[in-house]
Amino acid sequence: MPLSAAPRSYLYVPADREDRLARAADRGADALILDLEDSVPGPAKEGARRLLAGWLRASGDPGCELWVRINGAAAETDITAAVTPLVTGVVVPKAEPALLARVDELLASREREIGVRAGRIRVLPVIETARGLLSVAAVAAAPRVARLGLGEADLGADLGLASPGPRELLPIRLQVVIASAAAATWAPVGPTSTDFRDLAGLEDSTRALLALGFRARTAIHPAQVPVINSVFTPSETEIARARSLVEALAAAERSGSGVAIGDDGTMIDAAVARSAQEVLARASDQSRAGRRR
Repeated sequence: MPLSAAPRSYLYVPADREDRLARAADRGADALILDLEDSVPGPAKEGARRLLAGWLRASGDPGCELWVRINGAAAETDITAAVTPLVTGVVVPKAEPALLARVDELLASREREIGVRAGRIRVLPVIETARGLLSVAAVAAAPRVARLGLGEADLGADLGLASPGPRELLPIRLQVVIASAAAATWAPVGPTSTDFRDLAGLEDSTRALLALGFRARTAIHPAQVPVINSVFTPSETEIARARSLVEALAAAERSGSGVAIGDDGTMIDAAVARSAQEVLARASDQSRAGRRR
């Protein structure tokens, strides 16, 4: 399925669980991450590849994007087994430039095998290592990258951070947001909240990610999906305000001025209007996505 609108939610689905695969497309997520990596133990990986390949062959259009999280050390095996025309792209854990170059080569070969347009299968690299973080600009600019992800548990362990919280992680999150903006990818995907029972906490932490420049988040449980979707969907009030800002500046420009004054007395210039236009673009994306589902 080709990319058309930026997903808000990515639900992890273990590829060795037939029962979860069968229900995954009905959970309301904009995208599924069919996981061959951490959620599948080593001895079960070959069976998971076979199960996932069979599920993909038997599936119709699921109404959401399908991503496959591969194992970096087994990228060729995973891509050969699980990348089909139904797949939007691959999630690359512990992403670094050399690994992404190899994945690009493997995907180009796989595209020829399955008869899809060159470059159509995309990549979502996850920053999970110190070397990946140091190379985040190169990672974001690598071929096929749709947007970046952030794996804070693995990254925290690699950096030796003891129980890192938002304060300790803020500089890292900002680096990922900046690299995404500089590479003109979609805004990045926020890290998973492992406490799927604390939905109030999930909402608070997701709103903090939204304020920081993230526009999506991964989920490990279906209960998290509605919360994530809600936070990353502009409200009617936000849409109305954004439209008012854009229209006010347009009217000012028609009268020969580069700025306008809003109803609340604040100045509206091109930068303010640009932020408002981003809100309207997200609202439009979600409207189109809703019609597809």
